[in-house]
Amino acid sequence: MTTMSYISTRGGSAPMGFQQAVMTGLAEDGGLLVPCSLPDVRDRLEVWRSLAYPDLAYEVLRLFTDLPDADLRALVDRSYRVFRVPEVVPVVPVGKVHVVELFHGPTLAFKDIALQFLSNCFEYILERENGELNILGATSGDTGSAAIHGVRGRERIRIFIMHPKGRVSPLQERQMTSVLDDNVFNLAVEGTFDDCQSIMKSLFEDVPFKQTHSLGAINSVNWARVLAQIVYFFYAGLRVLEQTGASRVRFSVPTGNFGDILAGYYAARMGLPVGKLILATNENDILTRFFTTGVYAKGTVVPTISPSMDIQVASNFERYLFDRVGRNPEVLRAMMADFKISGRLSVPVGEGGEVDPLFFAGTGTTRDTLDTIRHTYRESGYLLDPHTAVGVSVASRCFRDDEPMLCLATAHPAKFNQAIEDALGEDLAHHPILDQLKEAETRCDCLPADVDAVRAYVQEHCTP
Repeated sequence: MTTMSYISTRGGSAPMGFQQAVMTGLAEDGGLLVPCSLPDVRDRLEVWRSLAYPDLAYEVLRLFTDLPDADLRALVDRSYRVFRVPEVVPVVPVGKVHVVELFHGPTLAFKDIALQFLSNCFEYILERENGELNILGATSGDTGSAAIHGVRGRERIRIFIMHPKGRVSPLQERQMTSVLDDNVFNLAVEGTFDDCQSIMKSLFEDVPFKQTHSLGAINSVNWARVLAQIVYFFYAGLRVLEQTGASRVRFSVPTGNFGDILAGYYAARMGLPVGKLILATNENDILTRFFTTGVYAKGTVVPTISPSMDIQVASNFERYLFDRVGRNPEVLRAMMADFKISGRLSVPVGEGGEVDPLFFAGTGTTRDTLDTIRHTYRESGYLLDPHTAVGVSVASRCFRDDEPMLCLATAHPAKFNQAIEDALGEDLAHHPILDQLKEAETRCDCLPADVDAVRAYVQEHCTP
């Protein structure tokens, strides 16, 4: 059991332990919870190289949690025994890259890795406290279904998931709306994902409403989400280092909300030998523009074939920015207040025009994505989903012979079968779980992109 404590990026919350941080989600001052410090694990890497995924997860997580060791071990085992392959996260050589397959969980997306653990944490804490929880979340695609499948049918939990109406793939929508358990509420919001995320944050910042209705967060604003994702950077990176004899690796991460690549950033700061983090965006490129210019400025959301990345305001970026300003909450608060008004903030850039030497950022357009799916399949017989293809496309611009490239595969290609068909001219991407959804009964309520409408809906349905 650790003594790690968590603070808000905006400085307005008292330090708290892991279990309180899990239940708090978004800090009451509107900031994000971060650990007071990061452990240096360089002296453990040699031992960690040989550990199975659940064993490594236990070793990493115990550095950050206040759970008794035996209870944490049980939570980890319960979370990862539901995956379809014993390895949990296979690493597959594909041409010049190593593809890190993160999609072998219940909903065929990387979000399962964190949300299975978080859901089990919620249930563990609620049983100990004899409490109940109303989860409010926003999704651009995969978070919603992974969260819903993590908590469906659990007696002490109700879940309200907002998705932007018509802006997630049909299969992603069906994965969410075909879950008919009484504790699951799907909301199609007439707007963008950024609208959904803004509504969620507004309701969490309404402290009396949050406390009265026991609101909990399952989006990556919840620290436990990012923490669980740190594990697979160590797992995949250490395996490839062992196999290749290299001294450092590179990771290419398709990202919209900055949560996945933030986990890689923390892994690097903890001591994983990372030469570069390749940040890959689609046409919604606010993060690429930041890491190439130092300016973070909102644009208009562009619908693409990689819809989970169709985001302009990345909720986890604040955690990185907190470090960037020297962990000074006053400076961070001022920057975020200005950004809320102007939609723009900036940081100083180095002499060579470099924003952060750890990051390389690039955009994979729709054409790039389709070309990459086509080329990879023809050369290697491997199907990439469109999000993963964005990462592989951008990775191809910064190979180094002495630093193996690991590309995170964030979803099974069958979740985006239309994009695969558009790229290859054939209907090749299928999975039995998804094929069964075509005839499934669905349930969903449609709401305007209005915080009061969502507030009223949650208030009406949050009690049994």
